[in-house]
Amino acid sequence: MVKKWFQKAMEKSPFTLSGWKKTQKSSVRRKIALSSRPKSWPMKKRCLSISRALQSLANVTKDKVTKVRAKQDSDYFLKKYKKLKE
Repeated sequence: MVKKWFQKAMEKSPFTLSGWKKTQKSSVRRKIALSSRPKSWPMKKRCLSISRALQSLANVTKDKVTKVRAKQDSDYFLKKYKKLKE
């Protein structure tokens, strides 16, 4: 198996989306994603960080289902971030 650049970056980061699976309900996936970021961060920062991580996952995956679900969750957290920003 060829190791891609993003796999290396994900291994080094302490804030991975571990536990996030495409087969889970959206509410479960989003709860897991939210718990992957430190609770000491403001909610705006957590939402933006999660949105970026999920968007990068959607950009690099070749699996259509993962791409769609990651994009949906990314959009959800981006909307939440924009709502908190106001």
